[in-house]
Amino acid sequence: MNDPILRLDTIKVTYDGRVVLDVPSLDIPEGETLAVIGPNGAGKSTLLRILGLLEQPTEGCVVFAGRSIRPYHNLLSDRRRMASVFQEPLLTDGTVEANVALGLRLRRVDAAEVNRRVADGMATFNIGHLARRRTRTLSGGEAQRVSLARAMVLDPEVFLLDEPFAALDAPTREALLLDLKTILDKRRITTIFVTHDRNEALVLGDRVGVMMGGQVLQIGAPERVFTEPVNEQVARFVGIETILRGHVQRVTLGLATIQVSGWTLEVAAPVMPGERVLICLRPEEITLSPRTAIAPASSARNQLHGTVVRHLPAGPAYRVTIDCGVPIVAMVTRQSWEQLDLEDGAEVIAAFKATAPHVIQCV
Repeated sequence: MNDPILRLDTIKVTYDGRVVLDVPSLDIPEGETLAVIGPNGAGKSTLLRILGLLEQPTEGCVVFAGRSIRPYHNLLSDRRRMASVFQEPLLTDGTVEANVALGLRLRRVDAAEVNRRVADGMATFNIGHLARRRTRTLSGGEAQRVSLARAMVLDPEVFLLDEPFAALDAPTREALLLDLKTILDKRRITTIFVTHDRNEALVLGDRVGVMMGGQVLQIGAPERVFTEPVNEQVARFVGIETILRGHVQRVTLGLATIQVSGWTLEVAAPVMPGERVLICLRPEEITLSPRTAIAPASSARNQLHGTVVRHLPAGPAYRVTIDCGVPIVAMVTRQSWEQLDLEDGAEVIAAFKATAPHVIQCV
C-alpha cells in the first residue's frame, strides 16, 4: 500500500455542541479510490469537506502530503492540488469548451496548454462533439461529464466527488459510472467518492467505508465490507436482510450448533459455546424449494420450513419473504419461481449451507 496522501488524526466536528463527525484515525493512500457510503445525515459530506480543506475541524488535525494543516488560512496552494465535483453541476452559461477551460484560465495556465488539456479532457469524458454547445442545452448526464472534465483537466492530486450521479437516471448513471471507473483505474488519482448507493461503491471503490452517526463504522476491501459487516447497522445497510439472533450451544471441529427461535442451525464460525450471536444471510445465499412429502435433495445443512409471505419484483428476480417463525428473505429468479410453482402462501423449505452465514458476536 502506498503512503497516505491524506490523514485524519482525532478529528471532531461539532455544530452547536452536537458532534456531527468523529473520526479518530483515517489514512487514504496515494492513488486509492475510497468510496464512502451511508444513509442521509451520516456525516459523509462533512467528512469530504474536512478532507478537501474546505472546513476546519473543531478538534484534531488533517495531514496532507506529509504536512499538518495548521492554521487554517493561506490554504489556496493546497486547495489547488485538489478538485471537487458535486451532485449538481455548477456550470457557467457558456460553451462546454469554455466551462472545461474555466479552472485553467483562472490559474493563468498558458493558452496552448489550456487548449491541449481541454481537448484531452473532453475526449476522456466523450464530450468532444459538444464543445460548441451552450451548457443550458445539455442533459443532466452531459452536464455532469462537463463538470468531471473541468475538474480532471486541473490534474489534481486528490479528486473529491460528492454524490455526482445522484440526480441522473439509471442508464445515464451506469454509463458515466463505468467511464469514470476506467479513467480512475488508468490515472490512479487519489479519489474520495461519497454516495448512498451501494452498487456505485462496489464498482468504484478500492476500499469502502461505511458511515453512520458521524462515525466510520467499518472500512476495508469492498467484498469484505459487504460480506463480513462488523455490526447489525452495517449489515443492514450493505443489503443483508436476514439477521437472526441466536445462542451458541456447542462447537465441534469449527461447526457451531446455534439455537434460533426454536430452530437448531449448524454454522461454520469461530464462536464459543454460550455466546450470543447474530447470523447474517444475504438473500442470494438462501435457496427455496416446495415443501413436499419427499424432502428435496440438498447439500445444505440448514433447512427451515416456512410460508411465503410475499414476493416483490427485483429486476430479473423476486425478493421473497418467508415466515419460518423468524423472517427469512431470499432472492429467486423469475424462471425458478415459475418452475417451482411458488406463490404467496405456499409452504416452502428455505435452505442454506453451514458456510453461508456471516456471524457477528453480540457485545
